[in-house]
Amino acid sequence: MNKRKPGAAASRTTRRGRTARNTPAPGVEQKTASGAFAIAAECTVADASSLKSGLAKLLDESDSVTLDIGAVQRIDTAGLQVIAAFVRERESQGRQVQWRGHAPAIETAARLLGLGALLKLPTAEVETAQ
Repeated sequence: MNKRKPGAAASRTTRRGRTARNTPAPGVEQKTASGAFAIAAECTVADASSLKSGLAKLLDESDSVTLDIGAVQRIDTAGLQVIAAFVRERESQGRQVQWRGHAPAIETAARLLGLGALLKLPTAEVETAQ
């Protein structure tokens, strides 16, 4: 039987079967040293709440906000919906959102959901069926 030592950091098993020890959840984004907001590699419904709260802190930022999407490996509709709502809200206030990095997962999801024009991703192109 495993007994926890007094003062040892508690660990827990996440829904994805990972063990977490006092580390940020995989969906927690952070502001980078260069002032960009880095989107986590996993951007799914499980991570949408932390993404939303992180982006909410930047809504009233007077300067342009840069979203660094270079690490994104997987995004679902919920993750893209949070990002789209953030971009739309910033634009309604006359504030810019810029992009850093390249994320095929975001580009594909934006195209499939018809959000390419709203997000204005640098490499997102509207493809027409031929």
